[in-house]
Amino acid sequence: MNDLKDLLLPGERVDDLQFMDLQIIQSPDAFRFGMDAVLLADFARPRPRSRVCDLGTGTGILPLLLYGRESTIACDAVEIQPDAAERAQRTMRLNGLESRIKIFNRDLKEIRSFLPHASYELVICNPPYSPSAASLPSPKAALRAARQESECTLEDVAAAAAWLLRDRARFCLMLPAPRLTEAFETLKEHRLEPKRLRLVHANASRPARLALIETMLAVHPGLTIEPPLIVKDSNGKDSDEIRRIYHLSI
Repeated sequence: MNDLKDLLLPGERVDDLQFMDLQIIQSPDAFRFGMDAVLLADFARPRPRSRVCDLGTGTGILPLLLYGRESTIACDAVEIQPDAAERAQRTMRLNGLESRIKIFNRDLKEIRSFLPHASYELVICNPPYSPSAASLPSPKAALRAARQESECTLEDVAAAAAWLLRDRARFCLMLPAPRLTEAFETLKEHRLEPKRLRLVHANASRPARLALIETMLAVHPGLTIEPPLIVKDSNGKDSDEIRRIYHLSI
């Protein structure tokens, strides 16, 4: 691993993922990853020696978590914001993963100009959750791009994934559960057939808040709905499933 003093900018910190000795550089003033990224990485289940692409990687959390689960993958990660992409590059140097995880500071809407067609077994994305007109915009550009569709839409993400994937390869993403109807329509327009769905509930008595979706390119319809993922048990403690995902003792 590289020397921290050569990798950190003022105000930045290193967070230990407590998983496979992996670390990530984050800034308190920028978007930081949360539980949704951890759940999506677990749901995606990368296969050995897969070629993976992460759309909108931020500071690189999803490639790190996928690598931690399957160290034989190679990942290309795309991020439009220069500060976030540069921070992700330094995170990969910190972990000695520059050759395994490559960061592209590019716009995913221009994916055809810099990444190869039909070359990936898995594409993953934790896209902005809110359409631009659905909520008040964040005053910070970095937070706005991460939370709202100011830089790309679900349509843009689906088009990019469809370009990158081999036939029958997988695209995994997470969205708010109320956007499921819109998501399925958009994904199917790009030949991305929903094949696996898991709903995430804060607890067993609350409606689903998030939806984990796996699609495949150019396959016949047929959806498997997995058991719900419950975050907190009846006592308000982390569920056994959450403890498994976070590699905590049960």
